[in-house]
Amino acid sequence: MEKNKEILFTGSDTEGGITSGYQMNDGVPLKVPYSFFGSIYDEEEERAVKVAMAQESQTMGPQVTLFQREFAKIFEVKHAMAASNCTTAMHAATQAFGIGKGDEVIVTPNTFIATSLVILKEGAKPVYADIDPLTFNIDPKQIENKITPKTKAIYVVHYAGQMCDMDPIMEIAKKHKLFVLEDCAHAAGSKYKGRPAGSIGDVGCFSFHSLKNITTLGEGGMITTNSDDLADKLQRMRVMSITHWNPGQTKFEFAGFKMEKKSVKDYWLPSHFDVINDNGKWGCNYRMNESQAAVGRAQLRKLDMLINKRRENSHYLNEGIKKIKGVRPVFEDPNCYHAFHLYTLLIKGNELGASRDDFMRVLYQEEGIQGIQHYQPNYHFTGLKKMYNYPDKLCPVAENFFYNEHTSLPMNPRLTKADLDMIIEGVRNTADKLRK
Repeated sequence: MEKNKEILFTGSDTEGGITSGYQMNDGVPLKVPYSFFGSIYDEEEERAVKVAMAQESQTMGPQVTLFQREFAKIFEVKHAMAASNCTTAMHAATQAFGIGKGDEVIVTPNTFIATSLVILKEGAKPVYADIDPLTFNIDPKQIENKITPKTKAIYVVHYAGQMCDMDPIMEIAKKHKLFVLEDCAHAAGSKYKGRPAGSIGDVGCFSFHSLKNITTLGEGGMITTNSDDLADKLQRMRVMSITHWNPGQTKFEFAGFKMEKKSVKDYWLPSHFDVINDNGKWGCNYRMNESQAAVGRAQLRKLDMLINKRRENSHYLNEGIKKIKGVRPVFEDPNCYHAFHLYTLLIKGNELGASRDDFMRVLYQEEGIQGIQHYQPNYHFTGLKKMYNYPDKLCPVAENFFYNEHTSLPMNPRLTKADLDMIIEGVRNTADKLRK
C-alpha cells in the first residue's frame, strides 16, 4: 500500500453499518444521496479543535463548562450538563428519576431504540402509546389510558424536529405525579408555543450525533433541567457517582488510619473525591471531551443559521411537492417551530395505485434519490417481543406510518437549489410512473 495514501470507507464498510452511513455500494447512481452529516463545518470548528488540543485539560474542562453555560442560556434552562451522547444522557435521567425493576414508562413507538433501551436497562417496561397521524409524535389522547399504578414517567420524542403537544402531556403528568423526559435528539432549534425543546419537561436530552442539527465530532449529548434536585443527581449519574467529601468535615478515620485537615489547602485529605449512590443507583462514565465541547460552542453560534437553512429547504420541498397526487408534504403544527431534522414524505397508496415500497424502489433505482426509514415500532424488535410479548397492532397508526406510508427524503443545510429541484423532480417522476 502506498505510504500515507488515504483510505476511504463507505457506510457498508464501517463498523457501525447503517448507524454510521447510508451508502449501499449496490451500483445505483445517485443524484441526491442521504447524507450522514447534518451540519456545516468550516474554519471556526477547526480553530476550536486546535484551541482545545492546546489545553492541558482534555476532558470535562473549560470548554465543557462554557458549552454547558452557553447551551443553558440559549435553551432557557437553569442547568445544562454535557454527556457522551443522547443515550447516556437519557440513561442518567432514568436513573435520576429512580426508575427500576417493575416500573413502567409510557413512550412513543416511533423512535430510535435508544429511547426504549434506557428504560429496559433499569429493568422497567416500556409501555407504548400510539402517535398522532399528522405530527407522528406521541398522541396525548393515547397516554392517559396507558397509566397504571406502576407508571413512573412519560418519555416523549420530538420526532423530526416538530415538538410534541406538551401542554396536555404536562397536565397528565402533573395529575398522576409522573416525570416527563423530552427526548430532544431531533429538536435542537425547535420550539413549542415559543418555549425551546428541553425546557418544558423535568429533563431534556439532546443528541449531537453526526446526523443531527448540530454535531460535536460525530457523537455527544446534553442534559437540561430546571430542577436543582435532579441536577444534583444527574451530575453524579454521568460521572461515576463521584462527589466531594463533606467540606465541613476535618477529621477522618478509615480502617484505623486517622487524618485531620489542618488547612483548606490540604486538598489531598482524605482523598481527591468521595463516591456515593443515589437510592441504589450508580453512575457511569458519560463525560464529554474538550474538543467536542469546543466544536459544540462553534455549532451553537451557527444554530439559527443551520435551522433557517433546513426550514428554507423544507418549505421549498413542500411547495414543490404539494400538488403531486399520491404524496403528502410535511404538516407543520401552528403551535410549533419545526427544526426539520427530518423531511417526512407520506405516500398514499390508494391515490398512487402503488405501495410505499414501490415508490421507494423507483425513486431510488430510477430517479437516484435516496429515502431512509425512521422508525420501526420498537416493540417489533426481537429482544423486546421476547421479553414482554407485545401484541400485534399495539399502535396501529405508528405501524401504518412505518410499514405503509412514509419515507425520509434527504435533508441537511448543505443541500443546493439544484439538489432540491432534483428531489422534487424525482418525486414527481416516480409518482407519474407508478400511476401509469
